[in-house]
Order: sequence, then C-alpha cells, then structure tokens
Amino acid sequence: MSLLTDKEMIDILGDNHQMTSAESPMRPDAFIKTDDQKMQKIEKHFYDIMQELGLDMTDDSLQGTPHRVAKMFIKEIFSGLDPKNKPKVSTFDNEYHYDKMLVEANISFNSTCEHHFLPIFGKAHIGYISSGKVIGLSKLNRIVDYFSRRPQVQERLIMQIFNDLKIALNTENVIVVMEAKHLCVSSRGIKHESSFTSTIQYGGIFNEKENRNDFFNMIKPEK
Repeated sequence: MSLLTDKEMIDILGDNHQMTSAESPMRPDAFIKTDDQKMQKIEKHFYDIMQELGLDMTDDSLQGTPHRVAKMFIKEIFSGLDPKNKPKVSTFDNEYHYDKMLVEANISFNSTCEHHFLPIFGKAHIGYISSGKVIGLSKLNRIVDYFSRRPQVQERLIMQIFNDLKIALNTENVIVVMEAKHLCVSSRGIKHESSFTSTIQYGGIFNEKENRNDFFNMIKPEK
C-alpha cells in the first residue's frame, strides 16, 4: 500500500472541506502590521501571481487589479478576521416580557472557502427565546456578516455565530441554520452546480424536537 505524499494529503483535506479548529486559525502576530502595510504586501504578491499567469500587467484594465484585490481582502471580504471590526452588540431588558420564539430568517451572507479561496454564499436563519435579554434585529445580521467575512468552513462559521449569540443573549435557547452554495464544489472539482450545504446548531429548549419543528415551520418560504 503506497503512502500519500504531503501534497496529496493537502488536496484530500481541501476537497473534503475539513476544518482543523473551531476557531479561525490566526497567528499571534496577526495584527502587528497596519491595514495599509498589509495591503502593500498583498498588492505586491498579487501582482506577482498575475505576472506568473502570463497576464500583461501594462494593460490599462489590469494595472490597478493588485491594488483593488489587496483593498478588497483587507477592507471587505476578510475584514471579519480583525476583532476591531466586530459589531458592538447591545442587548436590552425584555421589558415587554415576550417569552416565545423570535426568528430572523433569510439573512444573506457571503463568505470564502478557506481551502480554495472561492465564494460561499447563502442564507442564515436564527431563532432564540429570551432569558431576560433581547437583541436588536439588525445586530443578528451584523453578527452573521462579521463571522462570514473571513476564510471559513461552514461548520466553523455556524458554531462561531451560535456561540457568540449564546454569550450576548446569556441563554442556551438559540438555534441557527445555514444553507449555502460553495463555488469550490460547483465551479471546480466535481463541478456539481445544483448542490448546496445545510448546517444546524442549537441548544437549550431547541434540543426538543417539537421546538425545532416550530422553528422550521417559521422559516419555511411562502408558497
């Protein structure tokens, strides 16, 4: 039986979309450099990548691409890596004593597969039952957006959102469902365009099937 090479193992890990940690794997020195310093470095390296691909970097359409990509990486699609960009989540006392399920459905998100740096996009659905605290509805969207804006695997993404909501709301009664298309599946590899990936994470009263079913009924699209 032949042993796999390191590169073969790397390919297997990536094609199976396996994660190695529940936390985003970050170096201790990740934020020593400023955003501008990081952008300058990324711009240089991306220029070299385009050059190696054989592109004419004197073309007017391509000259600014390395800068645009560097800015996009730092300021937009990977901005969720930097803790300073985490949304401030204010909770309020549940003074109106609403004690039933609150659901925010169809939260659009865009993320990036950490194995191939290709887009992941889809919808998130969140439900919770207050233990005395409530959160502004737009903050639920912002939490999803923050954790999405980093290289991800879907299993980690849903766990990070779920855990953050539990802490913010001080309750185990949280449920999160995510449905997404992965371009690393549809545009490369097996190239299966119609498939999508669903994940679910829940705790507290949502461990009971009846309560999960109530949540599923609330997020069903209208016919």
